[in-house]
Amino acid sequence: MLAACLSFALADVSAQDKPVKPHPDLSNVKYGDNERNVLDLWKAKSAKPTPLVIFIHGGGFRVGSKDQIPTALIQKSLEAGISVASISYRLTDTATYPAQMQDGARAVQYLRHRAKELNLDPKRFAAIGGSAGAGISLWLAFHDDLADKKAKDPVLRQSTRLTSVIGMQAQSSYDPRWVKKHIGGRAHEHPALQFFFGVGPEEIESDKAAKLYEDASPINHLSKDDPPIRLTYTGQDEPSEKVGGGIHSQKFGTILKAEMEKLGISCEMIVAPGMNIDEHMKFLVKHLRPKT
Repeated sequence: MLAACLSFALADVSAQDKPVKPHPDLSNVKYGDNERNVLDLWKAKSAKPTPLVIFIHGGGFRVGSKDQIPTALIQKSLEAGISVASISYRLTDTATYPAQMQDGARAVQYLRHRAKELNLDPKRFAAIGGSAGAGISLWLAFHDDLADKKAKDPVLRQSTRLTSVIGMQAQSSYDPRWVKKHIGGRAHEHPALQFFFGVGPEEIESDKAAKLYEDASPINHLSKDDPPIRLTYTGQDEPSEKVGGGIHSQKFGTILKAEMEKLGISCEMIVAPGMNIDEHMKFLVKHLRPKT
């Protein structure tokens, strides 16, 4: 049930018409030390370095893998001359926050480190994800650059900044206090949040927990130099008396959009059932392949 609640169904084709997923050019590439620090890469055919979109799966930070990438996203991106990567990251059964965000950041850095040999343009990296994957994507989009120019590991010297992000069913905050106040109902009681932070009942209101809540929430890292965002919600999960109900509420997006607009940052927000891959591609092409 958790996977169904917190991961986003990205395919909008019937099973009988489902296209065959292209085989990646590179499979199970290790970008970090953990066994889940692996990625697949599909390279767009081009004589010049290509833009890249990185897919980050959902699943409440508890389930899921890079294999959840929609076939349509791969096909449409490659047709548009955009390379595609899909990553797995540590789940909360083995590591709590900030492991998931750190893994997302390292994947970006790893791909930038190898950009020249992979024919990627390191200045044109985007991310797309659903639910937890959207949260990681937004966190990377808004967080200050994590590049450490003095690091012994050359991967860590690379920038973590993104050109644009698409977030589907995104949570703009993981702070249960914020969720209770702004979303309402019992969304703040979703069990994935407790596993995400790894805090016991006696620590929920501690200063230690508060610092984790605040740092994990993408909206808290907003600044005027952040990239354009596209948010989509189905509008089918609103606050209720059901435990966790509303964890995909469009209110997360409405509040984030308002804050971004105050800073002059572009934020598209759409509420509609399913996924419109063509509209996603228009956004990616606009920001990754601008007219010269």
